[in-house]
Amino acid sequence: MSDVISEAVTALNAKMDGADFDGTAKFVIEDEGAVMIDSDGARAADDEADVTLTASAETFKAILEGDENPTAAFMTGKLSVDGDMGMAMKLAGVLG
Repeated sequence: MSDVISEAVTALNAKMDGADFDGTAKFVIEDEGAVMIDSDGARAADDEADVTLTASAETFKAILEGDENPTAAFMTGKLSVDGDMGMAMKLAGVLG
C-alpha cells in the first residue's frame, strides 16, 4: 500500500469518526490506488461501491485538508464522480 493511500485512510477515518454514512463510496487516487468508505470507516480496497470519486493525489489531499471544496473540484473537472450523485453529496457533507 502506498504512503498516499495509508495517509488517506488515516485522514478519512478521523473525518468519518462518529459520522452517519450508510452507503459505500470509493476514492480512486490516480496512480496510487483506492480507498473504500462505508459505515465501518475507511480502508484500502478496490471493491464495488455506490459511488466512485476519482482525483489526483494533489486534489484528494486538498479536499481532505479543507483547501479544496469537493463540489468546486467536481465543477472544475478536478474530481470525477461515477454512480450515485446523491451518495456523493452525502459524503461531501460528512467530509465537509
